[in-house]
Amino acid sequence: MKSIINHPDSYQMNLFIAVSSTNKDDANLILSSVVMNLLIIENIDVTTGCEIFLIGDLDIREWKYLFSHVHTQIILKNEDIKLLSYLSMENLAKNTIESFANIKIKQLIYDLGNRLFKQGRWQETINQYQKLLETQQGTLEIYWHLSECYRQLNLLDEAFSTLQEGIKLYPTAGNLHFSLIMNLQQAGRIQEAISSALVASNELPDDYTFKIYKHLIVPIIYDKQDEISFYRERFTKGLQDLIQETSLNTDTEKKYALAGIGSLTNFYISYQAQNDIELQRQYGKLVHDIMAANYPHWVTPISMSPLKPGNKIRIGYVSNYLHSYSGTLWLTGWLRQCDRDSFEIYCYYTGNSPDLITQEFQNHSDAFYHIPHNLEAACQQIIADQLHILVYPEIGMDPPTMQIAGLRLAPIQCTAWGHPVTTGLPTIDYFLSSELMEPENAQEHYSEKLIRLPKIGVSYPKPYIPPVIKTRSDYQLPEDAVIYLCCQAPFKYLPQYDFIFPEIARRVPQAKFLFLRGTLLRERLNRAFTAVRLKYEDYCLFLTIPERLDYLMINLLSDVYLDTFTWSGGNTSLEAIACHLPIVTCPGEFMRGRHTYSFLKMIGVTDTIAQNEAEYIEIAVKLGLDSAWRNSIAEKIKERHNLLFDDKDCVEGLEAFYKQLVEESLRKSS
Repeated sequence: MKSIINHPDSYQMNLFIAVSSTNKDDANLILSSVVMNLLIIENIDVTTGCEIFLIGDLDIREWKYLFSHVHTQIILKNEDIKLLSYLSMENLAKNTIESFANIKIKQLIYDLGNRLFKQGRWQETINQYQKLLETQQGTLEIYWHLSECYRQLNLLDEAFSTLQEGIKLYPTAGNLHFSLIMNLQQAGRIQEAISSALVASNELPDDYTFKIYKHLIVPIIYDKQDEISFYRERFTKGLQDLIQETSLNTDTEKKYALAGIGSLTNFYISYQAQNDIELQRQYGKLVHDIMAANYPHWVTPISMSPLKPGNKIRIGYVSNYLHSYSGTLWLTGWLRQCDRDSFEIYCYYTGNSPDLITQEFQNHSDAFYHIPHNLEAACQQIIADQLHILVYPEIGMDPPTMQIAGLRLAPIQCTAWGHPVTTGLPTIDYFLSSELMEPENAQEHYSEKLIRLPKIGVSYPKPYIPPVIKTRSDYQLPEDAVIYLCCQAPFKYLPQYDFIFPEIARRVPQAKFLFLRGTLLRERLNRAFTAVRLKYEDYCLFLTIPERLDYLMINLLSDVYLDTFTWSGGNTSLEAIACHLPIVTCPGEFMRGRHTYSFLKMIGVTDTIAQNEAEYIEIAVKLGLDSAWRNSIAEKIKERHNLLFDDKDCVEGLEAFYKQLVEESLRKSS
């Protein structure tokens, strides 16, 4: 007690003493005696120091809440072991009486703020950090943590102003610049993002990440159609400028370029509904040049290992997403139905979110390596395994995967449609696609040689669809509405197709368009509905779905699924079909706009495939007004949807292709 009351910050403290295992009257008597002794014998004024509270008679929930707000535990010889065993104390700062006397209260507040941040308690973290900022300049870490708290609470203006305040104090803090640019882009504030990228590039001229951002940043969603051509031209020129500005002559330049190209990709350029082959070739060559400059020993051609009698063809699959993820879930089918007499499967998981699907990948592999966030170690292992063929399920989603794919780690390297866009990389030989998805002129869209595997090209595992255990009222959805499910990511919705929704609404008065991720589209939808003298609030609903069960329930409770133009649903469409939900789709020019089209063709339910926007509207309206026809479509899907899942023909076609590649390669080398 003497040590605490004499602490220089005592007046700002509260001391909690747990007396749950002691009679409270006895505890009060003891405390009063101690305080009296300090006053009389030690001549210490106990009235101006910390406040003291005896805490008892709390249940475990109340104790846990209290302890989550405690700044430090003072270690004593005699402690309530039973109480401490009930509570999670690992992250709580602990001090002996001697060390406590020297600790600053600001440090205690800082430590608690960090502890709350790790627990995801955003508002409580903000409260602690703000206490510090009232009395001192914040650290770089505080500004980043604070901005992240605001972002998690969807307080974006506060998040951005916090980052800008931090950048004023720490102008060369790359992580603050990066977070500001990325989050402005995500929020649709593209001009501010571009301005911030210019500031970052000026402050950190050697940081290649900000050179990329400065030249290549594009919107995630477009406000108007003419913005697409504007930003595409800007990207095209920016890419040329970036290539000209890229110097790889010194070790420092190589290192910066490697770090920059590994921090972001050109993912969003492909959502402009254009043929990206030339831009991808330029970008792919840039990636390859940077990787070759840093790892010259990993870009030379590799000879095919000979196949001795009884040996199997070694196939490797490398991805950041060997877990429950839409872009790689289909790959489990290729592995599950693999011909084990002919092939050995090697999987390289470079991400770090393992789950039950990760275990499935491991179960179906002869060798499974989990090498998270270590590019060189992953490459070394791939080289050591002497693969015949290396396959990337997706390239373009994850920057380190793009880096690895820019190297030559196997004699033959392929990619597939986990990200359905050509890579442009000179190190990727084949693109594994689908005969049902690709148009006749499809090779014009790929830098790789296009391989059209049978049917949809993948053996997608049939999803488990639960029984309907919730009602529309559980999601505040009107019972009498015709619910059109619009569940795609906002960047798939291009502004030239916004008119579709009000046109349907004009003819289906009970229409409700349910957007699961579309809040960024509100302003555009408002304009589209206002143009035909309707209020978008009367027709558009926006929900955030917390759990997978709820997502499937929404599919089961909806009436019609509206596919997106130019980039259709993949995983979402497959799950909608498993829920027997009628889908309206219109195949696009490129494979990425023809997923749903191929699914419906495969099961022979083609009634809801439109040839143009006008026909799309007609089909959507008919489904909304004619419940008998809608139910007949749902019944057809129910009868035939099994044809879509766990397909073996595509795996047989894939493996025949693998064998042909290896045989031809070995014949040429002999």
